[in-house]
Amino acid sequence: MKSRYLTKSKFQLAMECPTKLYYSDKKEYSNLKSEDSFLKALAEGGFQVGALAKCYYPEGVEVKATDIEEAIAETQSLLLQENVIIFEAAIRYKNLFIRTDILIKNGDHITLIEVKSKSISSKEKQSFINKNGIVSTWKKYFYDMAFQKYVLLKAFPDKRISSYLMLTDKDAICHTDGLNQKFRITKEKNGRVEIIVADDISQEDLANKILYKANVDAEIDLVFKEEYLDSRTFSQFVDYLSDQYQQDIKIKPKPGAMCKKCEFKTKENSDIDNLKSGFKECWTEAYSFKEADFSIPSVLDIWNFPLKNKLIKSGIVKISQIDETDINPEPDKKPGWSASQRRWLQIEKIKNNDNEISIDAENLKAEMNSWTFPYHFIDFETSMCAIPLSKDERPYQGLAFQFSHHILHEDGRVEHAGQFLFQEVGKNPNINFIRALKSNLENDNGTIFRYATHENSYLNMIYDFIQKSRDLIPDKDQLISFIKTISKSKEDSVVKWNGDRNMLDLCELVKRFYYDPKTNGSNSIKQVFPAILSRSSYLQNKYSTPVYGADDGIPSLNFENWQWIRKDGDKVIDPYTLLPRLFEDIDSSEEQVEFLFDDEAIKQGGAASIAYARMQFSEMSKLERKELTKALLKYCELDTLAMVMIVEAWREMLTN
Repeated sequence: MKSRYLTKSKFQLAMECPTKLYYSDKKEYSNLKSEDSFLKALAEGGFQVGALAKCYYPEGVEVKATDIEEAIAETQSLLLQENVIIFEAAIRYKNLFIRTDILIKNGDHITLIEVKSKSISSKEKQSFINKNGIVSTWKKYFYDMAFQKYVLLKAFPDKRISSYLMLTDKDAICHTDGLNQKFRITKEKNGRVEIIVADDISQEDLANKILYKANVDAEIDLVFKEEYLDSRTFSQFVDYLSDQYQQDIKIKPKPGAMCKKCEFKTKENSDIDNLKSGFKECWTEAYSFKEADFSIPSVLDIWNFPLKNKLIKSGIVKISQIDETDINPEPDKKPGWSASQRRWLQIEKIKNNDNEISIDAENLKAEMNSWTFPYHFIDFETSMCAIPLSKDERPYQGLAFQFSHHILHEDGRVEHAGQFLFQEVGKNPNINFIRALKSNLENDNGTIFRYATHENSYLNMIYDFIQKSRDLIPDKDQLISFIKTISKSKEDSVVKWNGDRNMLDLCELVKRFYYDPKTNGSNSIKQVFPAILSRSSYLQNKYSTPVYGADDGIPSLNFENWQWIRKDGDKVIDPYTLLPRLFEDIDSSEEQVEFLFDDEAIKQGGAASIAYARMQFSEMSKLERKELTKALLKYCELDTLAMVMIVEAWREMLTN
């Protein structure tokens, strides 16, 4: 039988769910999780950080062979030296296989360094361990490291192994301009990512290190001591996974809350692709589900419910099995539904086959009566750079590069009042961004809306950026005052404020006052907007002709004679699906971005942050840049128009 190596990526997959090993290499199973390393490089910055780490070891030798046997032979040859530093060392023990980021051999001592783009504070004593063991947000990194160290211990039993995580230091300050631009991202013909390091990278660029190396041997020892599947030791678990994977045996599924994010699902109309669903196979095997059961929401679909695993382990997996005591809906001290009441509302509607909306009209009307016209709707598009763009910046400085601004007037007029997209390569957009936003919003005292907490978080980041900036900002005081007016401070902020025009969170209003079963519990604007559009005859009538963008109608900055309401039979087509795709590589939907990345900040920024990173850090033609710019402007405009339409629909509902 041909060797099937259990690699560190396969091991990480098994730590999510051992059954996934069986589906991972089979083309007949749908896999929604893109393995496009180029897109990951754009968004996460991991490849750039990896290239920077290698610059710290100029005497290092890279194993460039992609063939496993060739790479192993090349590594073994290098390890014959008494002292050597190897990048991408290929190590095999039986049918376990790893490629290490940095491997340093000094006599009988081997140092393993794993480079991650995740940030850490070098000034504060970083603890990866709490009373429950490894901190949950760090576990996947230590499982990865533990697997690598285990393979090294087995492959080199006569060597002493030390393990380090090299992470971005969020307290470090970059001492040179343009460091990020010295690590350009490109995609080779075979799809592999290559980082082109500039020839002029200098000792000054590298002198003040923005990466921090932390010893993690104690954390790995804890991982080694844990028990795994059916009370196996770490060593037994690795051997078991290796054996099952080698023989291509499916490990018996043990479903849980993690199944919600299983990538081995099929999309709608998947029969066209004729692909199997690993998710369905697992739930059929575990709970005797029939095809009809998958069309009904399950425990996995309950909104924001922390006790899903508890219910699943007790055998409660269908909504019909849940009773009120499982949810315990209790009011809180705020108007509208509490989180538990909203969960129970969702469940009741499913159990009663009730597909009608629920609206807390009294509280929503009271809320809306407190608003001041004209209403302003704002959406930010943002990004973060692991390696700073400019001098005096820190890793993962928040970059606000785009906004859209719609206004709804009391007489029902809608205007796309402004937009901003910073396209200059290698420059921080924050000051230009906040100046443009100030210019858009300072002309009246109308209520300002955002959707979710993202915009407020970035306003706080820009506040900190301006306060810490060593550059001369002539209007610094005015910008600071403006930020404080339209936002509220972070909980841990030294300086506290809550602005007179603090942006209202439209998503929070959806959660407390409005529920549509068509959203299946989601509060994402990408779900709420199409659902409300499909129900509101008012919106359908108003936007059924191409008035938005027409010369004699509502002005648009990006659309001409655009008809927002289009139907497939009686069904209103989701307007987001009518826009040009930001990438040919991926769908622009939230689901695709969610499966592509693990990082929450990247998911929230979505495809727009990837598009911006591509414009900043990769080579592209003028035509590509132009088309990508047009697509970004259209997406951001629709985001704020969607917010306008939600409020318009509510006004009409409460009036009638």
